[in-house]
Amino acid sequence: MQIVLHAGAHFTDEGKLLGSLTQNQELLAQHGIALPPPSTYRRQIRDTLGQMSNAAMATDYKGAIMSGMIGTTQPDRMILSNDNFFGVPRRAIRHNCLFPGAGDRLRGVSALLYGEEMEIFMAIRNPATFVPALVAASPNHTIEEVTDNCDPLALRWSELILRIRDAVPDMPVTVWCNEDTPIIWEEIMRDMAGFDPVTEVAGGTDLLRTIMSDEGMARLEAFLADHPGATEIQKRRIYAAFLDKFGIEDEIEEELDLPGWTNAMVDQMTQSYDEDVYRIERIPGVTVLTP
Repeated sequence: MQIVLHAGAHFTDEGKLLGSLTQNQELLAQHGIALPPPSTYRRQIRDTLGQMSNAAMATDYKGAIMSGMIGTTQPDRMILSNDNFFGVPRRAIRHNCLFPGAGDRLRGVSALLYGEEMEIFMAIRNPATFVPALVAASPNHTIEEVTDNCDPLALRWSELILRIRDAVPDMPVTVWCNEDTPIIWEEIMRDMAGFDPVTEVAGGTDLLRTIMSDEGMARLEAFLADHPGATEIQKRRIYAAFLDKFGIEDEIEEELDLPGWTNAMVDQMTQSYDEDVYRIERIPGVTVLTP
C-alpha cells in the first residue's frame, strides 16, 4: 500500500486540504484510495508511537492501527493528515531548528507501518509569518518560551527537509510554499491522491474562496465555464489575474507586529526564505510544487 502522510506544517491550510479531498470521496474510492477520518488515527498513532520501545515491537501494533483506519478493506493508497505530527505549535522551534523531533517521529511511524510505501507531503511558510503565527497561537506564553529564544534569521526549512531525508531516505518528500497554495491547490490535491494531471477534482478553488471577493469568485467561475479545457498552467495564470483584481487585501496581506522586529529584519527573513526554497528544490528525493 502507498501511504501519504500530510504533515502540515501548522498554519498553512489548517484542515482545508483534508476538507477539499473529502469532497472527492467517491472518486477516491473508485481509484482505490482511502481517506480515513482523522479520529481513527491521529491520537492512535501518537499514543502507539509513545508505547513502542523499539522498531521490532511495531509488529504488535500495526494490525490494530490499520484495522482502526480501514477495517478489512485493502486500498492501494491511503491519505493521512495531521499538522501536529511533527509536534505541537509551542514546540515547533527548538535550538534554532524547525520541528527538531521530525526525524524520530518519521522513524517511528516507518517502523509502525513497516512494509508499506510511505511518502511525505507538507507545506512550508515564510518564517517571517510562521513565527508570529506560532506566537499568536500561544497567548499564555512569551515569545521566548514559544520560540526557545531562537534567532529568527537562522530558521531554515531546508535544514528540516535534510534531516527528514536522512532519517527516512526511502520516503519521498513533496513540498510547496504556503504563499503559493491558492494557485496550485488542484495540483496538490491530485498529487496527494496520485491522480494524473487531467483528472477533474472537486474543491479545486476552495482556498481561492477564502481570499477572493464573492464578486471575483462569481466572475472566475463564469470565466472558467466559458473557457472549458484550460490547462493547469492556464488556470494558474487565470487565478493569479483574478486574485490581483479581486483579492481581499486583509486576507492576503499579513500584519507583523512582534517586539523588536523591524521591516529590514522581515525583508531579510523573506529573502533568506526565497533562497531556502531554491536549496530545497535541489535536495535529492524532494519534489517542490510551484505555480
